[in-house]
Amino acid sequence: MEVVFAAVEAYIGPKALATVAREWGIEAAAEPGGEVDPGLLQFKRIGAGDALPEALRRQVPWNWNVTTTHKIIKSDEFGSNNAGPSPHALEKTPVPVEEAAQSFVRALIGALHVHLGSPLVKRFYRDHFLSRHLDISTIFDFRTPTRDLSWLCRREGFEPPVARLISETGRLSRHPVFVVGVYSGRDKLGEASGSSLDEARIRASAAALKAWYLYKPVQVTVPSSTEGELDTSNWRPNYVDCGEVIV
Repeated sequence: MEVVFAAVEAYIGPKALATVAREWGIEAAAEPGGEVDPGLLQFKRIGAGDALPEALRRQVPWNWNVTTTHKIIKSDEFGSNNAGPSPHALEKTPVPVEEAAQSFVRALIGALHVHLGSPLVKRFYRDHFLSRHLDISTIFDFRTPTRDLSWLCRREGFEPPVARLISETGRLSRHPVFVVGVYSGRDKLGEASGSSLDEARIRASAAALKAWYLYKPVQVTVPSSTEGELDTSNWRPNYVDCGEVIV
């Protein structure tokens, strides 16, 4: 779930939405009022050097209360320690430019959904947000990939993983290269290279874990794909997986 939270924040997080607003050419007005030229983003700007208002400060809860279930149920879509403030709470509060820009992008998406409908908004979202490339494999950070892979094979009923040396070069030189593969029976789960056998084995285990989690169904369907259609029998829930490996 931590990877899912990080991916969602990378696509539609506050910093990502503020970057999209800058790329669209949205400029902020110096002061709000009736004399401001149309097309400028009007908001009550926070003064330079002033502290953040109380509504924007995220209070860190107790450590025992920060769990994955707590983040899914009681937090926002990014898995923050506390849910962010509502837009109504910031209506008359000085805010930074980034907060105003990301709020504008969210308001624009909502206005397009009201006036144009869901199909055009999904196309707009796909062109301006999902078109950005995000290498999700770089978000994974396995601390003990060999142990995680062993528990994964045990949970799925596979044979225990075994690391085998595939090839090597320059063992007695200053820059040796070892290519190690991780096998479960006769099936190769992952392969990687490293300057030592342990490094190559750990990288191969991490590659096997990424190959297990980073899969994509052949046909991806969502419930909103049947909106506006009379026949909704084509949609079927997508199979995700059994969950994370808990060690």
